Amino acid sequence: MKAAWYDRYGPARDVLNVGELPDPQPGPGEILARVRASGVNPSDWKARTGSRGPEMPFPRIIPHSDGAGEIAAVGAGVPQSRVGERVWLYEGQWQRPFGTAAELIALPSERAVTLADSVSFEEGACIGIPAMTAHRCLFASGPVAGMTVLVTGGAGAVGHYAIQFAKWGGARVIATVSSDEKAEHAMRSGADHTINYRTEDVADRALALTDGEGVERIVEVDFGGNLAASKRALRLNGAIGCYASTGDREPAVEYQALSRKNASVHFVLVYSEPEAAKRQACADITQAIADGALTRPVAAVMPLDEIAAAHELQESGAAIGNIILTI
Repeated sequence: MKAAWYDRYGPARDVLNVGELPDPQPGPGEILARVRASGVNPSDWKARTGSRGPEMPFPRIIPHSDGAGEIAAVGAGVPQSRVGERVWLYEGQWQRPFGTAAELIALPSERAVTLADSVSFEEGACIGIPAMTAHRCLFASGPVAGMTVLVTGGAGAVGHYAIQFAKWGGARVIATVSSDEKAEHAMRSGADHTINYRTEDVADRALALTDGEGVERIVEVDFGGNLAASKRALRLNGAIGCYASTGDREPAVEYQALSRKNASVHFVLVYSEPEAAKRQACADITQAIADGALTRPVAAVMPLDEIAAAHELQESGAAIGNIILTI
């Protein structure tokens, strides 16, 4: 099979290779997918540069956790009827050496979710990490109907899905952005209001938009960096679902400020969330797509041979939407 891989950590153009590798075979409980599109996420380039530890966890890594394609074969215990099914894939390269940046991938059958005919493979490869992360951050504390949700980083991939899930769930949405272009993107995603965090005080504006009450939920892209604003903007008995903390990687939490609001804080890493939460996310994603509530924004589509350029674009942070490799 044709695949991309790296044998050592380093810059994309120095370590990424494209060539032929042996075809994988599905084991018991696994499916073999013919990958048509592979999604590039921030975790992919971070892993390539050593974010998961100083030593390579495997001698060779085919990157990328997200993808879409068709089931080509099944292992023991998986219904033969799944062969030919269109699927979106997730956790392709989590604690496994070989991800979706290849023509074929074998992985547990539950990691291959039926993809509606109305969704292209390129769009399907956008779903996994960002949509499941958004779902967990938003719904870990229960339904959001009638609530006001603050989505920080509303133009990002997770932010996009968080806005759409919140609207699907019956909430009003405020999104933070850093430019007029990103504000337009967040509004197209369904946000009711946007706040430019570079020119406005986020907490003051959120409080003004909620008549001083604050927001019931926050989907947080930078827990440490935004903590000062979040604790002010959060309503009594509110909840924060956070999936990154880049502004302050190890923040000191003001216990009294959050405890007085009886706040809940959910720290989310999509890979290790409970299996029940993953199943619920997959079910809700499928239903939201059927309801026409989830769009899949594609920023760039490149062939597998250009994987280094795709990683560089993802690393730059310049793309609004998902970066996809076709295979």
